[in-house]
Amino acid sequence: MAETDALLALRNSIGAKHAITFLNDSNQPTSSLAEANALVLPQTDGGPAITLPKSTPTRLRKPGHTETDPLTHPMDFYTLDAVFLAWSLRGAATAEYMKTVRESGIILTNMVAITEKQSVVEWLEGRIDSHPNIVSHGAPSAVTSSPQKKRYVPDTNDVDAVKRIKQKEVELRDRNTVLRGSKQSNFSSVRNLISERMKKLREIQAANAAASSASAPVAARPESRSPSKKSRPVHPIIMISSSPTALITMWNVRQFLQESEFVDPVTAKTRAAEENTTREDVVVIYRKRTHIEPGGRETETLVKYFVVDDIEALSKFGADAWDRVICVLTTGQAWQFRAYKWSEPRELFHRVKGFYVSWANDAPNPKVKDWNVTELKIDPNKRHLDKSTVAQFWKTLDSWIGTTKPNLLT
Repeated sequence: MAETDALLALRNSIGAKHAITFLNDSNQPTSSLAEANALVLPQTDGGPAITLPKSTPTRLRKPGHTETDPLTHPMDFYTLDAVFLAWSLRGAATAEYMKTVRESGIILTNMVAITEKQSVVEWLEGRIDSHPNIVSHGAPSAVTSSPQKKRYVPDTNDVDAVKRIKQKEVELRDRNTVLRGSKQSNFSSVRNLISERMKKLREIQAANAAASSASAPVAARPESRSPSKKSRPVHPIIMISSSPTALITMWNVRQFLQESEFVDPVTAKTRAAEENTTREDVVVIYRKRTHIEPGGRETETLVKYFVVDDIEALSKFGADAWDRVICVLTTGQAWQFRAYKWSEPRELFHRVKGFYVSWANDAPNPKVKDWNVTELKIDPNKRHLDKSTVAQFWKTLDSWIGTTKPNLLT
């Protein structure tokens, strides 16, 4: 007998729009999921309800895992009760959702992540047909969602009619296709001409520099007799909020700004605890910047940034630490700035670049309207938008640094 697909059974039960009930260890009905041992799932076909243990692993895989069999690797997949709670609390706020999860006896590492809860609910309610984290069912399921569809065989006359239509089709052209032209253009002659002019310009500048250094008094150049003292590298600093409700924290800031991928802060913190990773006072991130030289050659440099979330960590960088702070990420709470060098938000964001971080579907915050900050919107579900969000962050920050603190634009 084939194994019952717990995830599909739950989806069919939700589609049947009958109440899902619980059974305790004595096989008696109970209203508490924490006291329950099994879930009773009615089915759409009118057949007998399916009773499954609440700890049954489903085919919904946790983010960051690659296993494909929930039976051999149950810890990599969400259990039935966790998926049921995600659906039953689909309209609840984040705090209420996490509180109910804990009261139901589910640890935070086993709850459906907040960032993917909405898409899981949409699949369970039949609004979408697939989900990227649902693995395929290897064996035939005891529960089926729909009868087997017959393969469509097109009519021969229809095939011939489509061929005749395609032969008469006229390809539409827009301004982009027109500008591309019909043949490849070669601009090597222009590049060679510019390269020759740039070479002559550099030779003239070098000759002028040599002439001016030769005419300078010897006393004015004492550095030429002894090696110059090397200055220590100055790396920019980013300040983030230490608020527990902040979307960007010390647990997920590296993956967001360096890897262009947003991970829920609770999930990132829990994952770090599982890996015995301690919290860092200073997070170091690296970013690749592309620079085009006057000759047209592209060079790529690796820029180092420091990230801190409190004044104690900032004080480790010395007395000039605030001169190196390039931006502050805020949650819109003014208490964040009490210990800062400039505690008044308008003055602070006149001296450093400010970013207000929030969910894309949050209502506008009237508190930050006069703070001179740029809003950084993070979509709670669409992770493919993270790259464009982070790219816009760096573009805005580079523009501000180039105008206000060009010495830190290394």
